[in-house]
Amino acid sequence: MGDSGVFEASELLPEEPAPRATEPVTTGERRFPCASCGAQLRFAPGTLSMRCAHCGSLNEIASDAQPIEEIDYLRVLAELEADEPKIDQIVSACETCGARIELPPNVTSGPCPFCTRTVVATGLSQKHIKPRSLLPFALDRHAARARFRAWIEKLWFAPRDLRKAATIDGALTGVYLPYWTYDSGAVTTYTGQRGEHYYVTETYTTMVNGKPQVRTRQVQKTRWYPASGRVRDSFDDLLVPGSATIEQSRLDKLTPWDLDALVPYADEYLAGFRSESYAIDLPGGFERAKAMMLPQIRASIRRDIGGDVQRIATMHSEYHDITFKHLLLPMWICAYRYKGRVFQILVNARTGEVVGDRPYSWAKITLSVVMALLCIGAIVLFFVLASR
Repeated sequence: MGDSGVFEASELLPEEPAPRATEPVTTGERRFPCASCGAQLRFAPGTLSMRCAHCGSLNEIASDAQPIEEIDYLRVLAELEADEPKIDQIVSACETCGARIELPPNVTSGPCPFCTRTVVATGLSQKHIKPRSLLPFALDRHAARARFRAWIEKLWFAPRDLRKAATIDGALTGVYLPYWTYDSGAVTTYTGQRGEHYYVTETYTTMVNGKPQVRTRQVQKTRWYPASGRVRDSFDDLLVPGSATIEQSRLDKLTPWDLDALVPYADEYLAGFRSESYAIDLPGGFERAKAMMLPQIRASIRRDIGGDVQRIATMHSEYHDITFKHLLLPMWICAYRYKGRVFQILVNARTGEVVGDRPYSWAKITLSVVMALLCIGAIVLFFVLASR
């Protein structure tokens, strides 16, 4: 992509307007009035309090004394409708990217934080497992924008006008994304083969000074023996995104998350931010968790087989003592358009880690390749002339 592209501010996601209510995940209108003046409160990133935009006073969020506990996975699956606390959410689906977002009460439309398209509120009501914990925002909009600007400045082969995006206000939306964590034990039975190396001496003929010579060499070979057995593994806090809007590989790049700093869920932490409902449900999340367990299980099998090399023919895992947590993790999202394409930036709102898409300047790339070829040609020519 050349440098002639136009990066227009009108294509950026606009600054999110202050919602009339601050309850983005539960039905009904919830307000959080300031204890000093009665004005509307919003959560203040980096604190455990809400800040009044009118008088500036901080209102501390009451802490929940209940510990953040793992929930029995099989019990919830068996008794989901009867036992597990759920919330009745009004979810609006973006027709462009499929995001399942919740617009604030009394707001009938707004930009999708994932792709910038307008989302219109719908009456789709869904019952979801209620999150029990979350990580509050630690970086405010100003700090997130600074991280975004620093990331833009470090990009190689970017169009020259792309860097203007770092100086344009707006475009950043604070969003809580749904996640699952799973603890589990796994017992795996397997069959396979154990390979043990041995060496044999072989003779071969080679030419030395134009004459054939017979020489010997050691050649590695492998004897294979049948193997079978059972291994046990345990897993703790396997983190699985509940969002299907953003690729898991991209979300994985935002790790690590300081899960030790989780706080019990409270509506106040979501005041002033958006949240996405989970599209990957509890069983679907555990299927992804099982895929994450597979490398460790395979490594355990190979250690159990022993020998120099191993072959795994069959393996069957049974999972036990499965528990989970449903939680929300904070990030700042910037979606912008450049020459008709949508590029998305994610900022970990705890650590400031930035992951994102970016366009390339093919003019810069081509020029760099040409310059590299000229340098290589000059070096080759120098050695050719020096050798004469």
